[in-house]
Amino acid sequence: MANFRAELTGVFGDPVDDNPTGIVEEAAYTAKGLNFRYLTIKVLPQDLAAAITAVRAMHFRGINLTMPHKISVIPMLDMLTPAAEIIGAVNTVVNDDGKLTGENTDGKGFTASLIREGVSLKDSRITLLGAGGAARAIAVECALAGASAITIINRNAARGQDLADLLSAKTEASAVCLPWEGRVRVPEGTDILINATPVGLMPDSDSCPDIDYASIHPGMMVSDVVFNPVDPLFLQKARQMGARTFSGTGMLVQQAALNFELWTGVKAPLELMDKTLRRAFTGAGR
Repeated sequence: MANFRAELTGVFGDPVDDNPTGIVEEAAYTAKGLNFRYLTIKVLPQDLAAAITAVRAMHFRGINLTMPHKISVIPMLDMLTPAAEIIGAVNTVVNDDGKLTGENTDGKGFTASLIREGVSLKDSRITLLGAGGAARAIAVECALAGASAITIINRNAARGQDLADLLSAKTEASAVCLPWEGRVRVPEGTDILINATPVGLMPDSDSCPDIDYASIHPGMMVSDVVFNPVDPLFLQKARQMGARTFSGTGMLVQQAALNFELWTGVKAPLELMDKTLRRAFTGAGR
């Protein structure tokens, strides 16, 4: 018997118009011959509860959450994965016959992108710029993947210390917070430097985090959560100091792949998804 009903997935957010996940997921669904659709949906904060009710009523297979819904959605779900519970934020929901499970693939996407590039997190010393939602997820997953020490540099000292306390309580990594005052230096001994702030994201592509770039040493690995532009100014400056750099596109693709597999149970076509995303930002399939 023919089935003309597509399985629905999508993203809720505000703003959401510039979110590129849909083109990546749709390309993957097509490549695997799956009757799935991905909808990019503007949902205002006051309408989130109604939107989650609609996920159940319309039998969505799953949904992504972006700003400003990653924390406020939690009471509306039936359960959280252990990682989402530690992080305290959800960016992916899986609907199993009306039971909604919240997951956080932000940090998992980041660590998977580094592992794909041959980077080991075991016993690594990480410096993290920022302490917001993305930073929180990345810090937790890096700690769970074996990072030995994480230094958080953040302008809001209380938020940074809160993240350091969380890592110390819930993981085996040691964690400290340093104040972000002026052009801050990257601590000596840092193996991996991560910009987990939105500084440099389009249309603010002429900006970069206010740090002392001379404190980046040759051989340091430097990563950015910014995915548009593909090569942000932060990474360009890091390369000038001899660092090995990693763009935020890798993290975004790995997140999309994790979403795809959670919703479909099918292995994600990673190379296709990567090319689709890069083509959207650069006009080329490199």
